[in-house]
Amino acid sequence: MKYVAMIYGNQAKWDSFPAEAWPEAIARQEAFNRKYRESGELIGAYGLADAAAAQLVRREGGAPAVTDGPYLETKEYLASFYLLDCESLERAQEIAADMPFADVDPVELWPVLHESAADV
Repeated sequence: MKYVAMIYGNQAKWDSFPAEAWPEAIARQEAFNRKYRESGELIGAYGLADAAAAQLVRREGGAPAVTDGPYLETKEYLASFYLLDCESLERAQEIAADMPFADVDPVELWPVLHESAADV
């Protein structure tokens, strides 16, 4: 079963994180990524740009109509997400709880109900 694990953040949170602590935080995250890639349970890990870089895309008259900004008005935004492939929900929960900083901020875990076939 596949799961999406999501981390939320905001610019104030990133700004308050001490600059000297970033190298260790990044190293811890890379160790987590390596561990679960090697086990085959981490399919992908993706860090997203700040919310200021988000765009809304609609179709108007058959062409893209683009506006700036995230869809939701919120202080928190999706900062990164991870695609997991686990044997059980319990295993996905164990992996989410093993993420660096899961002791400080929760990791949102969503089951993936279906995916498009790759050979279609």
